[in-house]
Amino acid sequence: MQNPPDLRPDLSRARIQDSRREGQPTIGMVSLGCPKALVDSERILTRLRAEGYGISADYAGADAVIVNTCGFLDSAKAESLEAIGEALAENGKVIVTGCLGAEPDYITGVHPKVLAVTGPHQYEEVLDAVHGAVPPAPDPFIDLLPASGVSLTPRHYSYLKIAEGCNHKCKFCIIPDMRGRLVSRPAKAVLREAEKLVEAGVKELLVISQDTSAYGTDWKDRETKFPFLDLAKDLGSLGAWVRLHYVYPYPHVREVVPLMAEGKILPYLDIPFQHAHPDTLRRMARPAAAERTLDEIAAWRGICPDITLRSTFIVGYPGETEDEFQTLLDWMDEAQLDRVGCFQYENVAGARSNDLPDHVPEEVKQERWDRFMEKAQAISEAKLAAKVGQVMDVIVDDVDEDGIATCRTKADAPEIDGNLFIDEDAGDLQPGQIVRVEVDEAGEYDLWGRLA
Repeated sequence: MQNPPDLRPDLSRARIQDSRREGQPTIGMVSLGCPKALVDSERILTRLRAEGYGISADYAGADAVIVNTCGFLDSAKAESLEAIGEALAENGKVIVTGCLGAEPDYITGVHPKVLAVTGPHQYEEVLDAVHGAVPPAPDPFIDLLPASGVSLTPRHYSYLKIAEGCNHKCKFCIIPDMRGRLVSRPAKAVLREAEKLVEAGVKELLVISQDTSAYGTDWKDRETKFPFLDLAKDLGSLGAWVRLHYVYPYPHVREVVPLMAEGKILPYLDIPFQHAHPDTLRRMARPAAAERTLDEIAAWRGICPDITLRSTFIVGYPGETEDEFQTLLDWMDEAQLDRVGCFQYENVAGARSNDLPDHVPEEVKQERWDRFMEKAQAISEAKLAAKVGQVMDVIVDDVDEDGIATCRTKADAPEIDGNLFIDEDAGDLQPGQIVRVEVDEAGEYDLWGRLA
C-alpha cells in the first residue's frame, strides 16, 4: 500500500519555463523528491544556463534529459525508475542524479541504457555527463552571461538550503547513507543567497535542510553554540517571510520562538515528531521523547500563541502495538497540531528497520492510517473554524481566469499545507502580493475570505 501522493511530504513539483533560442543545445529536467532535491535541480540548471544551454520543460524538445531522483521510500524509488524509463522512451539520452543515484547498480540493472548515474549534490559530475552527451555551443552575444539563478518555483517564493546531510541514525531512514553527515553552508554564503533572492523579488524564503536546528553544530571553531539562532535573526532582518522547515525539537529551538512573536520570522515550525510512544521512538532510534515535546509545545505557545505547528508521523512501524498507536492518538489530542501528514511504514532497501521483528500487516497499517487522519482532520477543521472572522495577511500564489485567487496564510507552506481562496474582487491581484483578508468560511484544510 503506497501513501497517497497528496499527503506525502517528500514530493515537490518543479515548474520549468522554456527558455530556448533556435539551434541552442537544450537539456530537459525531471525533478522528483523533496524541496532539497529541487534546490539541487535549480543549481544544476543555473550552471547549465550559464554555459549556454537552453532549458526544456518536456522530453521531446531536449537534446538530453536529467532525472533528479528520490530514494526516500521504496515507492519513491519505484516512481524514480518509472520516470527514468519514461524519459528513455521519450528522449533516449538520460542522465540520472539525486538520492537514488547513490545506488547506480540498482538503476542500471533496470535501465542499462542511461548515459550516466551520479549521486546527490554531485554537480560537477552531472555537468561532465551533460558535456559528454550534448557539447555546449554558446552564442557569445546571447548566452555567456553571469549565472543568474534558475528557479523551479514561482518567482515570489524560494527554497533556501542551509545544510546538507544528517547526523541522526533513525532506523527507518537511509538519507544519511545517501547524503552523508551534516555539512552546514557558511553563514555568509546563505545570507548572500538570501539577500539576492529578496532583491530579485522573492517574498518568502523557505529554509530547508535535513536538520535545520542543528545548523552550524558541525563547525569546530564556531563562535556560538547554536548558529541556527544567529542565522534566523539575520534572515529575519531581510524583510521577507521566513519559514522554517525540518526543525528537530531541541531545547534551543525555544530561543527562536521570540523572533516569531516579534514578527521577525513566520510563527511556523515544521517538526518531524514521527510518533509519540516512547517504545516506538526507541525502536526508531529517534532523538526525542514524547513527554518533553509536549512541554516544549506548551512553552512555544506560551511565548507565541499564534505559532503554527506542522509535523509528519509514521503509523504501522514494526512492533507498533494497538496500545502504542492509541498513545499516538491521545498525544495528538493533547498536542493539537495545526498541520499533519502521515506515512504508512514502508521497508526501504538498506534501512535497519527492515530487520526489526513484528512487522505490522498491511490492512492494520491502512486501518490505523485512516483513524489517524480522521483525528488530524478533525483537529484541523476545528482550528480553521476558529479563524473565521479574523483579519490576516496572506500571500497570493495564483489568480485564475475566473478571478479566483489562491493564497496562503502565514500558517501555510506551499505544496504541503492548505490554501485561502478569495473569490470576489480578486481579479486585479498578482502572484507575490501580500494582502489583508477577512476570513469568512472554513473547511477541513482550507479557508475562504474577502479583501479587508
